[in-house]
Amino acid sequence: MENRDQWTSRLGFIFAAAGSAIGLGAIWKFPYVAGTSGGGAFLLIFILFTVLVGLPLLLGEFIIGRTTQKDAIESFKELAPNSSWHLIGRLGMVTCFILLSFYSVVGGWIILYIIKGITGGLSGLTNEQYQEVFGQTISDPLISISGHLIFMLITIFVVSKGIAEGIEKANKIMIPGLFILLLIVILRSVTLDGSHVGIEFFFKPDISNMTSETLLFAMGQSFFTLSVGVSVMITYSSYVSKKESLPASAISIVIMNIFVALLAGLAIFPAVFSFGLQPDQGPVLIFNVLPFVFDQIPFGIIFLVAFFILFLFAALTSAFSMLEIIVAVFSKGDKTKRMKFSWIIGLLIFLVGIPSGLSFGVLSDITLFDKIIFDNADYLVSNILMPLGALLISIFIPLKISKERLLEEISSGSSIGKKIFASWYLLLKYLVPIAIIIVYLDLIGII
Repeated sequence: MENRDQWTSRLGFIFAAAGSAIGLGAIWKFPYVAGTSGGGAFLLIFILFTVLVGLPLLLGEFIIGRTTQKDAIESFKELAPNSSWHLIGRLGMVTCFILLSFYSVVGGWIILYIIKGITGGLSGLTNEQYQEVFGQTISDPLISISGHLIFMLITIFVVSKGIAEGIEKANKIMIPGLFILLLIVILRSVTLDGSHVGIEFFFKPDISNMTSETLLFAMGQSFFTLSVGVSVMITYSSYVSKKESLPASAISIVIMNIFVALLAGLAIFPAVFSFGLQPDQGPVLIFNVLPFVFDQIPFGIIFLVAFFILFLFAALTSAFSMLEIIVAVFSKGDKTKRMKFSWIIGLLIFLVGIPSGLSFGVLSDITLFDKIIFDNADYLVSNILMPLGALLISIFIPLKISKERLLEEISSGSSIGKKIFASWYLLLKYLVPIAIIIVYLDLIGII
């Protein structure tokens, strides 16, 4: 379409795609999942899944998007007309809708904690009092939903401005800022007394802690942090010029993603262990433990606020991509319709997310499978919908796109495309679906 937006540069695309990947999955979810799943053992499995399963999928989604230059649903319709394969794109839309509805609740918590940090509400408390503050924050319906709304309004505003003027511009500021702030926090964390215990926990694998659930969480985490399996990267790559190298972009994003996960661990675990605290606090690790840790350090509140700002940057850059995939489908690449659909869809996601935001307070008694609404939404997305979408995409590409077309697309603008094609194709066709199926069969006890 003539009105269709595009990234202005390869760097803009990489920052945007990396921003989608480097979100709460890397900064929030990775540390607590690693903390509850064996530290170094989880890290090792996560890296293997990311390189051998996540990277082939990421490049596969890039190829689908750029070869069609269409949104998630229309891409599948063009490549497999008169079939039901377009349901993969619809599955991705539903997944992103659910994901953003509870993801933005956590984004709201971050905004609230930045405000608390600046106004002195996170200083001079005991460990127990920090836990009380967090509990009061997320259980208060007005405060929690207000944070949720502010986060969604920021996301809607940026996406409504378009690809180049909105998402790309925001990411070019937020991604470098994220790295700078993260490095500052790490320098403080690793220089604390006793920090070596946390470093050892994070980098020394202990296979005795590995279970089938660890494998599933590691696989889900690799999908979550790379934004694969939900057709987000199909949408983002549809705005990429044919002159750009898709393999180089995919490899850059994976390296950045692993690097940020490592940095997040180095920012958190040394500080946690230096004060004799436990890393298995679950999702509240960052909100309960880190404020107490930084409060014990000179000028700690400055480092804490810096951490939550980088945390917010990471959350927003991912939120942009989740909203974009849905907006792209409804606006059909027409920039004149973007603002209207950004606001309609964004506000609808906010409304759907309210029960997740209230599930720590007034709706805490409503459970399913012994999980509150928020935890059910998280489990559904991370452990069912994302892996399912990834499995279907890994089946679709070798089944419905000819090798000739795949080779042409992977080689376009790339000097390494032809060299890696055979290896990439084998991994995507065989290893990716087999790995996903085996992990699931093991989890439910069939093997």
